[in-house]
Amino acid sequence: MTIQVGDRIPPSTVMYMKKDGPASLTTDKLFKGRKVAMFGLPGAFTPTCSAAHLPGYVARADKLLAKGIDRIVCISVNDAFVMDAWGRQHNVDDNVMMAADGNAEFTKAIGLDVDLTERGMGIRSQRYSMLVEDGMITQLNIEAPGKFEVSDADTLLASL
Repeated sequence: MTIQVGDRIPPSTVMYMKKDGPASLTTDKLFKGRKVAMFGLPGAFTPTCSAAHLPGYVARADKLLAKGIDRIVCISVNDAFVMDAWGRQHNVDDNVMMAADGNAEFTKAIGLDVDLTERGMGIRSQRYSMLVEDGMITQLNIEAPGKFEVSDADTLLASL
């Protein structure tokens, strides 16, 4: 079942890259006591994700942070090495945390997984954005298949 506004983020673990290699982070530690803008997308280095979705959040990071966001998180069903390389390519610096959900554990737990096996991509994430306050979803914008209209940084920023 897909998560909804008012739901708590289910327990899960994501990976991210530290200077000495990949590290894990539980969703409890990721969201507890924070206001987090998270956006999920089908894959690093894919066309819309690379041309618009991630760059929009990088470009508007200062504005999101100024509106009270404690952390901006980009998550995809990729490994930590890929997410790190993609983040470096887009100069995310410390503004956007590049979270890896390599086994789609988090994505499946929130019910936003999609099977793209026919396109050679396996299980991936639907495109979405959400605002999470202390582990509770307060806003959720899920894109229709193949669309990029409601999960962009400007839409999330306008709602703050």
